[in-house]
Amino acid sequence: MRLGLNIGYWGSTVGLDMDLVTTAERLGYDSVWAAEAWGSDAVTVLSWIAARTEHIKIGSAILQMPARTPAATAMTAVTLNELSGGRFLLGLGLSGPQVVEGWHGLPYGKPLPRTREYLDIVRMIVARRHPARFDGEHYQLPYRGEDATGLGKPLKLITRPTHPLPIYLAAIGPGNVKLTAEIADGWLPVFYSPYRSIDVFGPPLAAGFAASGDPGKAARFAVVPTVHVVVDEDVAAARDRVRPHIAFYLGGMGARGRNFYNDLARRYGYEEAATRIQDLHLDGNRREAIAAVPDALVDEVALVGPTARIRDRLAAWRESDVTTLAVASPDVATLRVMAELVT
Repeated sequence: MRLGLNIGYWGSTVGLDMDLVTTAERLGYDSVWAAEAWGSDAVTVLSWIAARTEHIKIGSAILQMPARTPAATAMTAVTLNELSGGRFLLGLGLSGPQVVEGWHGLPYGKPLPRTREYLDIVRMIVARRHPARFDGEHYQLPYRGEDATGLGKPLKLITRPTHPLPIYLAAIGPGNVKLTAEIADGWLPVFYSPYRSIDVFGPPLAAGFAASGDPGKAARFAVVPTVHVVVDEDVAAARDRVRPHIAFYLGGMGARGRNFYNDLARRYGYEEAATRIQDLHLDGNRREAIAAVPDALVDEVALVGPTARIRDRLAAWRESDVTTLAVASPDVATLRVMAELVT
């Protein structure tokens, strides 16, 4: 199991702690990941990091597919991969209907078929075997809608890629996890529980690998969960630093009946807590929602407490399918502790 660093995204201000990134590189971390929501974008951040580092891989966790056409993503990914010497890991995700329709102004539609078409086009463009032609339900190259001019021309990427481009997908729902195992090179889960990996994620992963038609895919498949890590002698205080993040996603990142993170907590067996957290959060009772996050759930999806406790709990992560544990922490000392425990 390798280590990664996930620096996330920013809110009202943009700031990048390059000391955190360069420390991770010196400590032997394999990759650093940046995210985007509706603020800072991930590509600019990763470009900045690539220019100021030497060998650590740079990954997007994630680039929002609705924000860019497949061709734009292919151009961006190839450019960043070539300029960084083959260090780019392309992580993609569809996001949810609130962001897709509210921020990007596009229909959410059918997420799984759209994702499949998107990856097919990106790979076709990067491969450069022929001018890009695609006739799908969601994407057409050239465009053939009723308002088309008829002048669209199939084009081939001008740039000639010299490095492979791994593609990862963010997924937590069973159907999306299955699709990820079938068509992607790796998986970017959030709120991953190594204690539930076999029961909750095992069946859709196995079905996806089978559908891929590649008998060796499971052995090559990358699993890169982002995991909040808090090193603190006070376990309760450490849990309290993670609780707001979980409450925000389970409570506010979606609507009643359409919150993928809340659904995941339910599949983990926290139905009552998930309902209470969401109700409190959507009713404006944020503090109560945070307090309603169970200790057991924090312990399943995060690593918190004294170093010895984290060392013991790392055993479950090592025994799971995780290939890279992406540490979410703004603390250099925490990165050093994790490097001592893992690498």
